Amino acid sequence: MATLPERFEEFADARRQGFIKVKELKDKGGKLCGTFCQFAPNEIIDAAGIYRVSLCGQSPEPILAAETELPANLCPLIKSSYGFALTQTCPFAYFSDLVVGETTCDGKKKMYEMLGEIKDVHIIHLPNNPDPERSLESWIMELRHFKEVLEKKFDVTITDDKLREAIKWGNKERIQMAKLYELGKYDPPAITGMQMRHVMEGVQFIFDRQERYNMVQEIIDKCEEDWKNGNGPIPKGSKRPRILVSGGPNGGVFEKTIKVIEELGGVIVCYEGCSGIVSRRRLIEESEEKDPIVCIAEKYLEVPCAVMSPNQRRLDQVALTIEEWKIDGVVGIILHSCNPFGIESTNIKKVANECGVPYLHLETDYGEGDEGQLRTRIEAFLEML
Repeated sequence: MATLPERFEEFADARRQGFIKVKELKDKGGKLCGTFCQFAPNEIIDAAGIYRVSLCGQSPEPILAAETELPANLCPLIKSSYGFALTQTCPFAYFSDLVVGETTCDGKKKMYEMLGEIKDVHIIHLPNNPDPERSLESWIMELRHFKEVLEKKFDVTITDDKLREAIKWGNKERIQMAKLYELGKYDPPAITGMQMRHVMEGVQFIFDRQERYNMVQEIIDKCEEDWKNGNGPIPKGSKRPRILVSGGPNGGVFEKTIKVIEELGGVIVCYEGCSGIVSRRRLIEESEEKDPIVCIAEKYLEVPCAVMSPNQRRLDQVALTIEEWKIDGVVGIILHSCNPFGIESTNIKKVANECGVPYLHLETDYGEGDEGQLRTRIEAFLEML
């Protein structure tokens, strides 16, 4: 049986191993849907019998090629994602039969228009107001249209029964991932922030959902067992500052932010924002009578992304997380030119300060030029705590 460090390494290496697996999947006739955001309704894709994979670029390598067509001052995630497709250097983008974009920001919307000249792209148009009375009806129509696009594209029939089965599986996985985050509530934590990230990132590239579920459950069970036996990753009695990481997508900047926080004596106990705790705790209603598309729409409309306005739900969740995880400090990690999360970080700072917790704002990209500055600022923040 693999050891816990070996299991974490498997998740850390899942993206690279996924390159091989996606080729095997395609050779066997499997269909692949590439997505960029949690607003893409996984349950509808799963009910169509299609595999899904994240296409978010997390590397600086394709950015130079992307900048031949995109502005240099654009978000690095957008440039990296487009650059991979443009240069055909990412197997996940290359093998995707359909790319699903979502209108979460203006930069993405315009990039998807250009991506549509390279790949088959479908855009899901989001409402910007989370109020159900004003937005739910149009959002339901948008998801029904997406279902019809999948049916036509892949010559499948997405039945209500298939949708309900996908909803149950999706909820099962959300509950499980919430338990992974809740390992950080232990004192000291039963898992580190880097270990959490390895699992959260890795699950996106493990295509067999039962295998994926079993692997995550093994991690959770072993972390709890080790903690009870006094063998957790943080020594008993440790007074390391408990950090909540806030902000938008932080793939591609782990090494110079998240890793450094823990190298310098902090411990990340939870994440907020993209792929954060709130998206795991909000389940889809499991009803045998209610239209499953409506159930899916209601859940996804509640995603407290910074693109929503007003976004009080996110602010309330941050305050609750600070209390529940006993947070000592909040670190906001924002990518350059990510205007929604960048602007909303001011409100996150206010909430943290109202809770009596200091806030550190870090803005960065996929380059290496700011590593020293980031380390200095993180070290000073932790020393203050």
